[in-house]
Amino acid sequence: MTDITHQEMLQKYAEAIVKVGLNIRAGQRLIITLAANRGVPIQFAPLVREVSKAAYAVGAKYVDVIWGDEEMLRLRAQHAPHDSFDEYSTWQVDAIVKMIENGDALLSISGANPDLFGGLDPEIVGMIQKTHLKNFARVSERVTTNAVNWCVVAAAGEAWAKKVFPDLPAIEAQEKLWKAIFETARIAQPDPIAAWQTHIANLRKRAQYLQARQYTALHYSAPGTDFTLGLPNGHLWISAQSMAQNGVAFTANMPTEEVFTLPDRNRADGVVTSTFPLSYGGTLIEDFQVTFENGRVVKVTAQKGESALQKLVDTDEGSHRLGEVALVPASSPIAQRGHLFYNTLFDENASCHIAIGRAYRFTLTGGEELTDDEFVSAGGNVSLNHVDFMIGSPQMDIDGVKQDGSREPVMRQGEWAFDA
Repeated sequence: MTDITHQEMLQKYAEAIVKVGLNIRAGQRLIITLAANRGVPIQFAPLVREVSKAAYAVGAKYVDVIWGDEEMLRLRAQHAPHDSFDEYSTWQVDAIVKMIENGDALLSISGANPDLFGGLDPEIVGMIQKTHLKNFARVSERVTTNAVNWCVVAAAGEAWAKKVFPDLPAIEAQEKLWKAIFETARIAQPDPIAAWQTHIANLRKRAQYLQARQYTALHYSAPGTDFTLGLPNGHLWISAQSMAQNGVAFTANMPTEEVFTLPDRNRADGVVTSTFPLSYGGTLIEDFQVTFENGRVVKVTAQKGESALQKLVDTDEGSHRLGEVALVPASSPIAQRGHLFYNTLFDENASCHIAIGRAYRFTLTGGEELTDDEFVSAGGNVSLNHVDFMIGSPQMDIDGVKQDGSREPVMRQGEWAFDA
């Protein structure tokens, strides 16, 4: 990929982010940060600048960026006093919340080093992560209610690229990862925006079919997985595009291949086995199993990163339960690439997945208007966390369980078992 071609692709990517992902309205402001609020590394500046140009072109009145250096987090974990990990600077959170309350748009860029905290004391990493989650909850709560148009996209970070393509020199790895991002986000197609409109329409048909079936539960069967997950009354199947409370239709993830809904926090039973590693808080968790009883995680095991997984589950009571269930065919464009991304934005779109922790209020009819207690009573989950992990494979079968207890196929051998 030449510099000119790469620049042109960045411009097309930025246009799709602004017009499809965020759908920025004239007069809105936009704030850009790194996913997990670490601040955008300077290496992502070319994308940020193109997004800014595209946002101003559609009438945005102000674009702001929170810059940062994620390596500062590792330095803190290594060298800061052990009694200091409850310290947190809230000015960034204050700024984001203020813009959300003003009805402005939020863009998060994913591309962090998946091994940022590799080899460090999991106790310290857990404390840092929990402190962040507590302080960032004011933003997370507003995102889960779709208060404004928000979107998560990716940029090919250097360390991330080397993780995905370890056999390539750093520059080549980064170029190859950028190419993968452009292809999976439909930017390499002749008309990316038209391609996205078609894709959004197709996913919407899947969600409408599942909504009409009104299943009370899903049953999963695959090697290492035998799992039944309840669906509460009033659950809503959601696909790529959503409507924000500020009246803007937006696409929260680019790429996206999923349809998803609300699981019942009290009805999850059985064992699930991961099919992809989970990058959480700078630690890579691999080859793990999670056992549920009556909706609650009762046991976790992992070949690598088990202590980090346990710390995740122990964050709060809500982290022992589920907040999202998503269906993705095993033949999705991301799965067909044949390699891991070590990044949930991508890997979750290669596989059916479930999420530990906080539920999205908009996946329950009227959920945005409920108090926490009311939401929990309706089957929703409240937590500091929301962490997706992947359980789907070409060997997975999923049945929809109807009100009368009968079952019908939803997925067979990892593929949709119905036409929509």
